[in-house]
Amino acid sequence: MKNCLIFVVLIILSLSCNQGRMESTAGNISKTEFNITGEVVSELNWMNQPKSLTVNDGSLKITVDKGTDFFNDPGDSSVVASAPFLYKEIKGDFVVKALVQPGFSSQWNAVALMLHLDSLNWIKFAFENSDATGPGIVSVVTKGTSDDANGVILNREMRVWLAMARKGNIYSMHWSKDGTDFKMARLTSMPNQDLVKIGIEAQSPVGESVTHEVLFFEIKETTVEDIRNIN
Repeated sequence: MKNCLIFVVLIILSLSCNQGRMESTAGNISKTEFNITGEVVSELNWMNQPKSLTVNDGSLKITVDKGTDFFNDPGDSSVVASAPFLYKEIKGDFVVKALVQPGFSSQWNAVALMLHLDSLNWIKFAFENSDATGPGIVSVVTKGTSDDANGVILNREMRVWLAMARKGNIYSMHWSKDGTDFKMARLTSMPNQDLVKIGIEAQSPVGESVTHEVLFFEIKETTVEDIRNIN
């Protein structure tokens, strides 16, 4: 009987600790100061208008149509550039961050940070419902044709922070669960170009229309000392 009581107590303590960790993680997100306003959106530009959008309580909800994507397929050379892309044109170095909550109702649904030089040169750094891993970090670097790289699996997360930094023609991509501890997922170079487009892309390549949410978006025109570490 004594051993049974000790076992039950240990289970209760374990559950309590796990719940505490879950509440702590959720708390970091729930206390985030969502910063999206109508004024913020009006200062940006659209490439491909969404089906609809709403701004409320600091968040932006973007509803996209079926068949929306950016991908220059290396297999059949087809080019799709139909996803809504909300962007700002910037010269020089920057760090951009976003807190995104995609609607994961279908495969490849995603919200991404997107860097766009032209139709043949762009980067998409996404929280995506990958066909290989389920929800996780996916990066696509396009230089004529697109690659497609699956990163860390995050299938227990609803919201994830994404970040991208530019230093000259070098770009780094980072993700975080709490908006504080960012981990680098990828580093690449792009063609030299002073003026670039940077912003949010939202997609639904094969599923039906879906609504995605952006809870925080910030661009800082600054040069980081170490592009591998933006913390």
